[in-house]
Amino acid sequence: MTVKLSVSNLVKNFDQKEVLREVNLEVKKGESLVILGGSGSGKSVLIKIIANLIAPTSGKITIDGENVSNINQKQRDKLMEKFGFLFQGGALFDSLTIWENIAFRLLYQQKMDKIKARKIALEKLSAVGLSAKIADLYPSELSGGMQKRASLARAIAAQPEIIFFDEPTTGLDPIMADVINDLIIANSKELGATTVTITHDMHSARKIADKVAMLYEGKIIWHDIIANLDNSQNPYLDQFIHGRALGPINFMAK
Repeated sequence: MTVKLSVSNLVKNFDQKEVLREVNLEVKKGESLVILGGSGSGKSVLIKIIANLIAPTSGKITIDGENVSNINQKQRDKLMEKFGFLFQGGALFDSLTIWENIAFRLLYQQKMDKIKARKIALEKLSAVGLSAKIADLYPSELSGGMQKRASLARAIAAQPEIIFFDEPTTGLDPIMADVINDLIIANSKELGATTVTITHDMHSARKIADKVAMLYEGKIIWHDIIANLDNSQNPYLDQFIHGRALGPINFMAK
């Protein structure tokens, strides 16, 4: 398969703090990569750099063979058309209705006609298992699970080529979390999208991943197919995926 995105020798510093250290990754077209790691490991920073939301200190991000690490605003706007993003808290706009949230990019970036944009929003609502009846409600009128599904509908509304999922099941009960996992798989396959997910949820990781990478102290310490997760021979990964307090990762020191 063709490589859709790659990360080469990526470094990110905030003042004197080194958050990412020589990170290297690649994700093939249509593949699902899940990035694991404890709090403070650099997962959120990495996904935001890949998505061009923050700039790296050094290193290279390549999308479809093009170096996008130091592009101008016009090039960045064009690049962002390829991306969809499901933020950890959903990040729906409180002042907009659900359909307006879903169609936000269509309305305000693509300048699409409202009638056409609403039609697409309703289609995406259906794709995530929500009724058209909620289209004119506001986010505060929905449950957490419904808000998460509406956020997923927004992430896929503009037919993105790459979708980023930031802790997609955080705050959900186990059943709703599994519903979200199924919707992520179904909608990503429908679009043929490449996906990058960060999560602490091992059930979610096992269900949606083709490949898994683990970040520890700003470095990728393991990267392989999901089938090899339980036989990694990596003590850091083994401790993390089984949730053990004792092991090489000293959480008490953090």
